[in-house]
Amino acid sequence: MTIKWVQVDPLVMNGEPFCYGSRLTVRQLLELRSNGYDLSRLIKDHPELKRVGIAAAYAYAAEHRDRYADFFERDGSLAGPGYSEDEAVGLPSQYRLPGVVIKASPATT
Repeated sequence: MTIKWVQVDPLVMNGEPFCYGSRLTVRQLLELRSNGYDLSRLIKDHPELKRVGIAAAYAYAAEHRDRYADFFERDGSLAGPGYSEDEAVGLPSQYRLPGVVIKASPATT
């Protein structure tokens, strides 16, 4: 059985797209990310989330950019920390989106 990681059901969360197995909407995940939540903090604070499910939510936002425009930066990437290359290892190819799911951390000097 294949899991549909982002689901839309008019009877759940008022029809807002949400992450499978949780009560977090795509919008809520994007808000957390834009407020600095990285993958490890998201999973620590919301253990019901799965790594692939979060990536799917970010990819869903990219596919529905008009709906989530406030979360995209001028260069087309999602605001906030994304997955590091190491965190993205093993994700399905459709979720390995540079700038959306995978985002290089700012260089430290």
